[in-house]
Amino acid sequence: MSSRSPSQPSGSSESLSQSPSQPPSQGSAGRLVAAVPGGAAALLYAWAAWCFGGPSSPSTTVAVSVGGALVLGAGVTYFLLVDGNTGFFGALALIGGLLLTVAVADQAASRGETATCVVTKIREELRKSVGEGGAEKTLYHHTLRCPGGYPSSLGAEDRRVAPEGGEVRVAYDAERRVAPAVEGSSSPWRPALLALPLLALATAGAARGRRTVSEERPA
Repeated sequence: MSSRSPSQPSGSSESLSQSPSQPPSQGSAGRLVAAVPGGAAALLYAWAAWCFGGPSSPSTTVAVSVGGALVLGAGVTYFLLVDGNTGFFGALALIGGLLLTVAVADQAASRGETATCVVTKIREELRKSVGEGGAEKTLYHHTLRCPGGYPSSLGAEDRRVAPEGGEVRVAYDAERRVAPAVEGSSSPWRPALLALPLLALATAGAARGRRTVSEERPA
């Protein structure tokens, strides 16, 4: 009677030792897509903050071109790395969050000069939301007469800041890097509170899409 035990097929042991639970490339891709929303938001905010308040800000054309490329690039990258409906809707959430990030930088930008201006004319604009039965909203464009000639107008406001012939205090940037605003009306909190849930949703979608890919991979 032989004392030798039957040898185990070498192919079986090799296949067990060479079957990692998750390929390194999949883990790397997962980490990359999970970092896209936060990384893109941080980079875009830094760029927008420099454009709105830097000592040597680029021209409007350059600022918009680079910012638009960052937003589009982040959205496309996310869409390509996350499959299915999660990738599509997550990319939309990411783009919305990034656009609101720019609004945060705009509202946080310094408007260090103030002036008392006279409202010479108010133009009403009726804006309707996209889609059937969309809500209507009236916006007000104010033409101003300020000491030194600037600012000369205020952008679309959701109310009359003063009657025609009345006075309004306007905060503005002497370098004209950001649009003037009614004194005390600029606050980054509102767009920030809208941006954070969208960016969090995009990040959660990336994690969900990553788990789906891992679960569907054959053992």
